[in-house]
Amino acid sequence: IANLAEAAADAIGGDVLLMRVAAYYHDVGKSLRPYFFIENQMIGQNPHDGLDPYDSARIVISHIAEGADLAASHGLPQAVVDAIWQHHGTSRVEYFYRLAVDRQGEGEVDEAAFRYPGPRPRSREMAILMLADAAEAAVRASSMQSPPDVDGVLERIFQHRLGSGQLDDSDLTLRDLQRVRQAFVAVFRRMYHPRIQYPAGIEPAPARPGGEG
Repeated sequence: IANLAEAAADAIGGDVLLMRVAAYYHDVGKSLRPYFFIENQMIGQNPHDGLDPYDSARIVISHIAEGADLAASHGLPQAVVDAIWQHHGTSRVEYFYRLAVDRQGEGEVDEAAFRYPGPRPRSREMAILMLADAAEAAVRASSMQSPPDVDGVLERIFQHRLGSGQLDDSDLTLRDLQRVRQAFVAVFRRMYHPRIQYPAGIEPAPARPGGEG
């Protein structure tokens, strides 16, 4: 996420250092209950399986306030605390909201209980952090990570955040968004660059120390 955010900030002339530091700390609140977040769960072990969707959403959403309190108590700059509050904006915890709708019906679900407290991103840098966080999670969760697949994921992420109004307070222009997306694509392509496909029966040479082989 730091690499994505830093590259995007550089592409639009934003605060590169803020992006890297904010990316390091934006999810620090998850450290208080790490096992409730998918990136920290072992296969087959999900504590949300025994919880009501409302309780699950409350726990997930709480990492914002808890992270902001933790950052402030350790003297992190206000810009980093702001990043913690703003990187999800007022978006919805979609998975648990949909789970509640499936169980109760759309008209019976309190949607507000599934929304982050915000505020929405108030600068270009905070908008970049939101997009980088969402993009990294979506690409990591995807089983296909070829360049066209990554492009498709980014298109969906950007359109959703733009269409839902999450970027309205950020001063991020459409030209900025184009440059941010191009920067993301370049970073992901370096992360998921194609490997050489060896013919059947031929094994790659052992990796040299410090190298890929």
